[in-house]
Amino acid sequence: MEELEMLVEQTELLLAAGDAQRLKEHLDELNISDVEALIDELPEYGPVFIETLSINRAVHVFGILDFPTQERILKRLSGGKISELINEMPPDDRTAFFSELKGDIVKQLIILLPPSERKEALALLGYPEDSVGRLMTPDYITVKQHWTITRVLEHVRKYGKASETIDVLYVIDKDGQLMDDIRIRNILLADPEMRVRDLIDNRLIALNANDPQEEAINIFRMNNRVALPVVDDQGIMLGIVTIDDILWLANEEYTEDMQRIGGSEALDEPYLDVSVLHLVRKRAGWLVVLFLGQLLTATVMEHYESQLASAVMLFMFIPLIISSGGNSGSQASTLIIQAMALGEVTLADWWRVMRREILSGILLGLILGVLGFIRILTWQTFAHAYGEYWWLVGIVVSLSLMGVVLWGSLVGSMLPFVLRKLGADPASSSAPFVSTLVDVTGLIIYFTVATLLLAGILL
Repeated sequence: MEELEMLVEQTELLLAAGDAQRLKEHLDELNISDVEALIDELPEYGPVFIETLSINRAVHVFGILDFPTQERILKRLSGGKISELINEMPPDDRTAFFSELKGDIVKQLIILLPPSERKEALALLGYPEDSVGRLMTPDYITVKQHWTITRVLEHVRKYGKASETIDVLYVIDKDGQLMDDIRIRNILLADPEMRVRDLIDNRLIALNANDPQEEAINIFRMNNRVALPVVDDQGIMLGIVTIDDILWLANEEYTEDMQRIGGSEALDEPYLDVSVLHLVRKRAGWLVVLFLGQLLTATVMEHYESQLASAVMLFMFIPLIISSGGNSGSQASTLIIQAMALGEVTLADWWRVMRREILSGILLGLILGVLGFIRILTWQTFAHAYGEYWWLVGIVVSLSLMGVVLWGSLVGSMLPFVLRKLGADPASSSAPFVSTLVDVTGLIIYFTVATLLLAGILL
């Protein structure tokens, strides 16, 4: 924090002095992340920093800014700098930026590109919004299987600067179909007279341009790759996706899921950049739904009130019952959403999950049921709080806890599967939503057990 404060002070002095050359030297010496931190601390000077930086560094700084900051800076840049920036941005970063902008602005920016890159940008934007095609870049190196290692290295020297990465080379046939990928390490260690075909191991992993982006995250996670090729339905190579884009995407997905699990719509911008009214709109919908759900809880209590009027002590355990069911449901829901996000669980695993949750729910319910009975026994021993039939009250509470916890576990674990099957985001089965649903049904379980066991005795 002290280093950042010193950096801000130095930069403010240079800005006050109006020495553009010294400011440029100062900014060009900093790490990209330091310049990004300066823009966060001095947002009014963001456009000045981008204008001052050399174009290569400006592109890298601009690429790691959040979209609202990018948009704000773009509006205040000179026309020449905008043209430079758009033309020098990597195709995948440019596509991500264009996809956030309004259509009219995108049209104006695309005109700044040369014809070949304009066609490329339009092609990338033509893929579905959440598809792998939106992430890929067409800047990569391909080789042919009959080439020697010497020729491959000459090819890399000639075209490597224009590639997003040279860590991996891609072997294609005469029709452009992807055959395999080869790590540059294997090329460098091979005999110069060897042929590319001698290094092919047929362990190719590729993404389809129409695959969901979440699937790409899982494939990268499981295969330890810095880049993966992207093909169409015929196996023709279209581009590559690199790990930096996947890390950025994974962070966005994680943030959205956490917001949804918390019972709110996902925010489109950083929290502090969102207006209060926009924040209220994002949260109000879920709160209204949850409020209506809790009204059902009140309705259930009113329905059983007359039947349980003679056993008022049962109402004392309502918070215990509904919180236990809601907590078990929220736990199960969160675990399954996380497992789905990591690719550990698929739709086909629903029955295996249900069996595990039934067993888990019974055991967890048994633990809480025993604790509930011990609590009633203790209070009865020292305060005689529950009268002659205290043991029946204890059994009602214990059985209800077992039933509610089991039911909460099943609802919490199965709801993400139902939503995924319907094409919705499993994270929408938020903890508050599951808790509210289990509250209503948990009360029905509790009051039903009480009515059955206490009828003719306390009721």
